[in-house]
Amino acid sequence: MLAGKYQDFYNQIINKIPQEIIYTDDLHTLAYGTDASFYRLIPKLVIKVENSKQVKDILQLACNMKLSVTFRAAGTSLSGQAISDSILVITSRNWTDFKIAEDKSHVSLSPSLTGAQANNILAPFSKKIGPDPASINSAMIGGIAANNASGMCCGVAQNSYKTLKSMKLVFSDGTQLDTGNEDSKAEFAKTHKEFLQSLKMYAKNIKDDEELSAKIRKKFKMKNTTGYSLNALVDFEDEFEILQHLIIGSEGTLAFIKEVTYYTVEDYKDKASALVYFKDVNEACKAVTKLKLEKQKNIISVDAVELMDRAGLASIEDDPKMPSYIKEFDENVTALLIETRAKSDKELDTQIKQIEDSLKEFSLAKELYFTKDVEEYTQYWKIRKGLFPAVGAVRKIGTTVIIEDIAFPIEYLAEGTLKLQGLFKQHKYNEALIFGHALEGNLHFVFTQDFSTQEEIQRYDDFMYDVTQLVAVQYQGSLKAEHGTGRNMAAFVELEWGNTAYEMMKKIKSLFDPNNILNPGVIINDDKKAHIKNLKPLPKTNDLVDKCIECGFCEPVCPSNVLTLTPRQRIVINREISRLEDEEHNLKKAKELKQLYQYDGIETCATCSLCSTACPVGIDTGSLTKYLRHEQVSSTQNKVANVITNNFSATLTGMKFGLKAANLTHTILGTSLMSGLTSGLRKISSDKIPRWSEHLPKGISINTRIEQKANSLKVVYFPSCINRTMGLSSASKEEKELFDTTVELLQKAGFEIIFPKQIDNLCCGMPFSSKGFTKQAKIKSDELETALNEASNNGQYPILCDTSPCTKKMMESFNSNLDLYEPIEFALEHLVDKLELEKIDEAITIHTTCSSRKMGLHEKFIKLANMCSSKVIVPSDVTCCGFAGDRGFSYPELNQSALRNLPKSVKDAKYAFSTSKTCEIGLSEYSGIDYNSIFYLINKCSKAK
Repeated sequence: MLAGKYQDFYNQIINKIPQEIIYTDDLHTLAYGTDASFYRLIPKLVIKVENSKQVKDILQLACNMKLSVTFRAAGTSLSGQAISDSILVITSRNWTDFKIAEDKSHVSLSPSLTGAQANNILAPFSKKIGPDPASINSAMIGGIAANNASGMCCGVAQNSYKTLKSMKLVFSDGTQLDTGNEDSKAEFAKTHKEFLQSLKMYAKNIKDDEELSAKIRKKFKMKNTTGYSLNALVDFEDEFEILQHLIIGSEGTLAFIKEVTYYTVEDYKDKASALVYFKDVNEACKAVTKLKLEKQKNIISVDAVELMDRAGLASIEDDPKMPSYIKEFDENVTALLIETRAKSDKELDTQIKQIEDSLKEFSLAKELYFTKDVEEYTQYWKIRKGLFPAVGAVRKIGTTVIIEDIAFPIEYLAEGTLKLQGLFKQHKYNEALIFGHALEGNLHFVFTQDFSTQEEIQRYDDFMYDVTQLVAVQYQGSLKAEHGTGRNMAAFVELEWGNTAYEMMKKIKSLFDPNNILNPGVIINDDKKAHIKNLKPLPKTNDLVDKCIECGFCEPVCPSNVLTLTPRQRIVINREISRLEDEEHNLKKAKELKQLYQYDGIETCATCSLCSTACPVGIDTGSLTKYLRHEQVSSTQNKVANVITNNFSATLTGMKFGLKAANLTHTILGTSLMSGLTSGLRKISSDKIPRWSEHLPKGISINTRIEQKANSLKVVYFPSCINRTMGLSSASKEEKELFDTTVELLQKAGFEIIFPKQIDNLCCGMPFSSKGFTKQAKIKSDELETALNEASNNGQYPILCDTSPCTKKMMESFNSNLDLYEPIEFALEHLVDKLELEKIDEAITIHTTCSSRKMGLHEKFIKLANMCSSKVIVPSDVTCCGFAGDRGFSYPELNQSALRNLPKSVKDAKYAFSTSKTCEIGLSEYSGIDYNSIFYLINKCSKAK
């Protein structure tokens, strides 16, 4: 419940911005208020903004009422800079406009585009943005710029500060400025004359102070995000350049970033990487120093050098994709992951040889080996990026994971690293590991921390004191190299920079934000214990998700990420429910939170499990939702499920009748009247009646008694129950049903087709398991396994299922060693070599289902599509379609939300293909193109050899 000023703010702001983008309830303020850091503040209001006018209205009102505002992009920040106990403004995932310069030299990006999306936009032109944080698939542009995030390869030469062209900003009083527009700058100069004069004066004062100027230049040769970007006062004369470069790394404390224009950088396709194993960390660090110095002298070309100490290697040595010999290394071996990039393969070979020569003097634990294989080096980098979450996965439940982010001057890297390891032992952080961007002297160290007792909090405080003394005082390094100051290091900014520089930072803050409403307590914070306050609990909730450290890597692939909750947020709420249920006096509150969670957490989860593919430790929140659905199954529902299980053929017959009746009614009434009638009935029923669409299939029956010749080339064809029941829609332009098309294609390839016995009663069990009916799902799965064993002569013949999700369910559930295929892999392994393919000239688009992605078939689907068409469109911003089996009928808003970006991505396509009927229903509805099975395309462009 809101009170006082916050209620007044709410009452006034709803007159200016839509009420539906404002959240004040316990569920959403907790879920949306959580970021990747180990701090927690729960906001009074969360507002999801979609444009700068909304930001302006919020800031003007907040400024007048002196209420603090914190900005949030993706919430992957690790230092506590994106949380608030006041008003939290989140940039909507729909705020994703962009514009590329005609010569591709720069790109303008809205704040909610992820770094990966920006690079996908630029990829066709062999360009990319400079910053490349490990969280690039999740981190948004607004946050990347606000934190001056760098990453693996960009160093200090290609970070946001160095590649910034211009910005569009909203200041604390609502004033807007476009630093790339002369009219905007002229207007700002009129209204903010004293502001700009003060900036010029601050710059002059810094430049006149030779000692401080020298210190600033030296510190920003390293990666440094501690405090404000004081280098802006040294590097530039123009006040607008000073202004916009101060915004970089300011963590939302000076202004809101509504657009960033970056200079683009070359993205060389020829790359090679090597995991180089040194006898110890000292030897590895000395090698880094040599590589850095030789790079500076242009003797070698090296783009990245990532350090992984022995503890880091140990955390991933059990990964089946890692070399087995890592387990045999002694306790001192340290690895460097080295990458070099070139304009051509010939240049790449030269660069590899130069690096190899440079490293000859060092003692290696394994022979040096560079790989150009994309799959191999991508795996190296994937493992490196997953080191931080991987540590979180093995922590004791209830503890948190701390990742600190420092930089030593490169000449002191070895010495500083050894002393840092000494501090681990001194303070008994025996599990701590070190990794990081060693070429820049930038190290991350990770350890687990229990904050449940004062003794443990004090241990952390003592350790941090010693670390800050080592890094900032003894070696004059950076306490925060790239993760931003946040609450984590705000108490130590003055220690690192000294009083004169810190006072200048205070002046900058006061100049930009005189009422101190923008993210107070971040960067400037005089509370010397701020780093050990507002600590976030991570209580146990369910074994399926307890490993989660709330990093947020899962969020971009989730189909409900703009509709309700993301996987991270579902875990946050489940943890809070578990915490409340453990406290007798909070049982009522736990029950209320459960009720709030039902729609956002359970009903609108697609259970696609794509989150597990983005999660570095494979956490599957879809499995949690299935578990919770199972817990909610009533005895009556269980009885109904039993009836359906035991009378499955009759159930399908009923479905066919219903589909035929709906189609007949549609034929009589027409699309417009039918749509209006069913929408009205759905509204009257409180959305209990499923939504009708013109893309709803007709009811069909299949005939497995087909004419064919006996052949030694045999295949078992199991048409899924969906494709035995649902045919083409009235909107489809295809003439044959999928079953008939598949049969024609298989016979064209020379196969004799075997159908399982009693096929009308067979099902993989997924319709049951997705709703929590695990017992019934197993019964159907076991029946199907028995039938397929018999049909395939105990695995002698390959088995084709025409629906990818069903195939994956079979693979997961069966105990027999059957040769199971879905359409993509079957086509590549058993069809294309038996057919003559002729590419069509028309543009096509494909959608890889969640199941296919999890089976590793996305690239194979692209390969197959390219065999059949000269132009293949693969939408980069569409992952799960959100139809979720039959959930798209009952919760069409989930489907619509997931496919919101699809129409603009496929506007040039004439044909569209996938491998799941239900997915194709939703895809057709929201794209305006008729989606069908990929078998239609293969059949269309092939003939028998």
